Amino acid sequence: MWPDAPRRYSEENSPTLRRRIREKAARRSAVGLYQTNDATNLMPLLDHFRPPVLNRGSWEGFHGGWPMMMVMDLCKSLPEQYTAEPRVHLGRNFEVDVCTFDVEEESNSRTSKSGPGAATATWAPPQPTLTLELDPTEIYEYEVLIFDSQRRRELVAAIEIVSPANKDRPETRQAFVSKCAVLLQKKVCVSIIDLVTIKNFNLYSDVLEVFGQTDPSFAPSPPPTYAVTCRSHHLATRSRFESWAYPMVVGEILPALPIWLDNDHAISLDLEISYQQTCRALRLI
Repeated sequence: MWPDAPRRYSEENSPTLRRRIREKAARRSAVGLYQTNDATNLMPLLDHFRPPVLNRGSWEGFHGGWPMMMVMDLCKSLPEQYTAEPRVHLGRNFEVDVCTFDVEEESNSRTSKSGPGAATATWAPPQPTLTLELDPTEIYEYEVLIFDSQRRRELVAAIEIVSPANKDRPETRQAFVSKCAVLLQKKVCVSIIDLVTIKNFNLYSDVLEVFGQTDPSFAPSPPPTYAVTCRSHHLATRSRFESWAYPMVVGEILPALPIWLDNDHAISLDLEISYQQTCRALRLI
């Protein structure tokens, strides 16, 4: 069973942890999961939501910077026809500004169409059968999108970095899960990277529930932090769902994920590389 409170990075200088990191790095290098064989440069996963890391920098800053570092790393192995782009959507404040602009534009448009001598028929709609006061959903998205330029910039892969806002309420969890499920139904490769240690929900397991499935490797208690790649692709006369799921633990190194560009071609996204670059750029280490 996965612990509610992950191991702290305060143990980073312990000989036992350093030895475990070197051993794990050596095993992964032996099977080609790293783009570098220099295990001495690897660092363990930090807890970005608790001190001491939280005292050095915000999780928002890290989440905002990591997608671009991923793009820089992906571009080293992406074929020429593919492009990777970072995307950051900052939730309610951004949404309100856009909605306000749209309302003003619509109002101006209506005013310009009406003038002296213009005869317009006014239709009064009936009273609504239900009226509710709703707060707009606080949607935060940190992602990397990969497009195929030879297919008119068709989206082929999406790398989603989970934020606390994606896990804090049922409606936000449902919105994130629905987005991933729709992408998978469209045969887009979806990767989910969840470093949020303060919310014990596993959105990958929730995505599987949409398709009526579970992952035995994450049973009976799915870990709150993990990295996974999922894809749904055609196989002869049927479709197949596949996933590569790895739990992540504070104090251990990050995994590498396959990113599928089509049915037969995948590249490696070594999370350790871009993670370390982001932490160093933000002076978290």
